Amino acid sequence: MAMVEVHDVHKFYGDLHVLRGVTLSVQRGEVCTILGPSGSGKSTLLRCVNVLEEIQAGSITVDGTLMGFREDARGRLHELRPKELARQRAHIGMVFQRFNLFPHMTAVQNVMAAPIRVNGLPRDLAFDKALALLDLVGLAERADHYPAQLSGGQQQRVAIARAMAMEPDLMLFDEPTSALDPELVGEVLAVMQDLAASGMTMMVVTHEMGFAREVSDTVVFMDEGTIVESGRPDDVFDAPRHPRTREFLDKVLDH
Repeated sequence: MAMVEVHDVHKFYGDLHVLRGVTLSVQRGEVCTILGPSGSGKSTLLRCVNVLEEIQAGSITVDGTLMGFREDARGRLHELRPKELARQRAHIGMVFQRFNLFPHMTAVQNVMAAPIRVNGLPRDLAFDKALALLDLVGLAERADHYPAQLSGGQQQRVAIARAMAMEPDLMLFDEPTSALDPELVGEVLAVMQDLAASGMTMMVVTHEMGFAREVSDTVVFMDEGTIVESGRPDDVFDAPRHPRTREFLDKVLDH
């Protein structure tokens, strides 16, 4: 069974048809990178997988669980209540463009917060686990620093550690390096690369073409709310089948 199954998903914002029948499978342990121009629906797709956005048609399952709805005995769908949604989201880690760290908490406190509040983990165990995760992202020595005392790259690495603290089955990255100064991008991508090597299932929206080529198992190209093309990185980058994919790659790879 695939870790993520997106089937014929449609998403509207008013009259704006943002996702137009998107179908996609992400296998367990796979890194799926999603490319495309701004406004193509990439970030919206990730937000729908994590039920941060409601879909109007189609279905999304993560690890065999239908997201956002439950099915009754007659096969009718009912929207989940907020507490039920929170339980589903607990299995998914998400890292955003902006780091969204709590400014009044240190790095270690940011990483500890959810395991204590959501899972009821004892404070001492949560602290030890948070330190181990900060060490994993190369920031153990910054554990007592507040976000304002950290660079953008360091804050994003804390955000990754925080997402990992819930022991997710799936990690979603929404352009995690786009808000960073160019010299800080590499340190975040290196952490993501290590995460991929550990076997974590990942969906990554990114403009980092080198990362997409080196780390992905599958590259997906989206445009105007549809998946135009998907395949192995070498196939998509070196021999794109669709003219729109070729046009996009020619532009971004020239820069």
